[in-house]
Amino acid sequence: MSSTAAPDPSAGAQAAAAQWPLRFQRHRFGGFCFDTWGCSIVYNGFPHGQEDRERQSASAASFGAAYPQRMKAAHLDIANFPGPAEVTWRAKDKSEHRASIDIAAIFADGLVRHEVAREDMAEGVSLNDPEIILEVNDRTINVYMRSMIPLKRPRDPANPNSDFRADLVRVFSQTY
Repeated sequence: MSSTAAPDPSAGAQAAAAQWPLRFQRHRFGGFCFDTWGCSIVYNGFPHGQEDRERQSASAASFGAAYPQRMKAAHLDIANFPGPAEVTWRAKDKSEHRASIDIAAIFADGLVRHEVAREDMAEGVSLNDPEIILEVNDRTINVYMRSMIPLKRPRDPANPNSDFRADLVRVFSQTY
């Protein structure tokens, strides 16, 4: 009987998560359009948005103050980085716009954007791929990141399920 243990294949992922600053090699993506006409977002070959040129998308205000938290990344498991997001749309006033958003340049350092202090992060955990969200809102394009970061302690002691943060952090904004 040997006294040496076999290496744990999950140890690498856990060790990588414990390294600071947090980095990512894969991500999820979601694209959303508000107050636009015929908004098209194409990223990694997949369309997002509303391509009907005669249909206006809902306003962000119509979803209430919590609208940013409703934006989720449904396109999963994307290796960093397939190429820019190609965006075409008409603003609320129907003026036409086109933009190529270089996601690789925005996240060139490979760092996860979050609002958790190192000392508050739980130890020995692995992280899911972060979400990258591209929002077209009238004439403005915003790019956000959201990553679920496990915490050492619940934020609300009365709620044991509040032991993480998943803040939506804006990392890029441009008005056209």
